[in-house]
Amino acid sequence: MPVNKMSNIHKNILNVFFMIEILKILFAMAFLLYSCYSDLKARRVSNGVWKYMLVSGSVFVIYELFTGGTPYLKALFLSGVVVFISVYILFHLGAFGGGDAKGLLVLSILFPLYPIFQFSGEAYPLLGRPLIGLFTLTVLGNALLLTALIPLGMFCYNLLHFSPEMLKKPLYMLIGYRTEISSLKNKEYLALLEKFEVDEHGSIMKRFARTGLDFDANQKPELEEYMKKGLIGKDVWVTPGLPFMLSITAGFITAIVFGDFIFYIVMCLMLG
Repeated sequence: MPVNKMSNIHKNILNVFFMIEILKILFAMAFLLYSCYSDLKARRVSNGVWKYMLVSGSVFVIYELFTGGTPYLKALFLSGVVVFISVYILFHLGAFGGGDAKGLLVLSILFPLYPIFQFSGEAYPLLGRPLIGLFTLTVLGNALLLTALIPLGMFCYNLLHFSPEMLKKPLYMLIGYRTEISSLKNKEYLALLEKFEVDEHGSIMKRFARTGLDFDANQKPELEEYMKKGLIGKDVWVTPGLPFMLSITAGFITAIVFGDFIFYIVMCLMLG
C-alpha cells in the first residue's frame, strides 16, 4: 500500500477518534451543567441524573471496549477502583456530598483514559498529558485547587465592602462576610460562622462554629431577639454554602482544555 494512502487512513482514524472524544466531552458537559443548576437551586443532585448519564454514556464505553480491547478494560478497572477509594475517603472526611461522589464515579467510568484530541489545529490538553493519566483524579485535583482560591475571592469581596468591625475577626474575611440579621430571612444557603450563647450573667458569648456550619442562618430566630435586646449588633458573620458541583465542573473544563494544574505546578517547581 502506498505511503500516502496509509498516511490518509491513519489520519482518518485519528479524526474519528478525536470526534468521538469531543462528542463524549460534550455529552458529559450537558449532565455536569445540569447538575450545577440543580445544586445551585436545591443544594442536591438527584441520583437519577447520574443513572441517566451512566446508562446513556454506556454507548461510549461499549464502543471503546470494542476498539480498545484488554488495555482499555484494564484502564477502566484501574480508574474505577482508584477513584472509588479516593472519593470514598474524601466523602467520609466531609470534603463533599454524596451527589458529588457519584458524579466523579460516573466520570471515572466514562473517562478511564485521559481525553486527548485536536481542535482547530491545537492539541488538547494544552499543558500536555500528565504523567499519571487518571483523568477523574485530575478533575478532582483541579476542582480542589480552584476551590482553594475561594478564600482569596472572599477576602477581595470583604475589602470592597470593608467596615471597621471586620478588624475584630480578620481571619473570618477569608471564609465569610458580614450581613444584616434582618436580611437573613430573604437569603438561602447561608451558615453562621459563630455560635451565640448566653452566659449566667446575661451576656453573649461568641464562638467559632466549628461544627455548626450545616444550618441556614435564617433559621436562627433568636438572633433578632439578641439584637433587639442590644446583646449583639445588627450584623453577623455568615459563610455561603457553595455547591461543589461548580468546582467539579470547573475542574472538568480546565482538565480538558489545560490539563493537570497540580502536576504542572509540581513540574515547574522541580525544574526551577
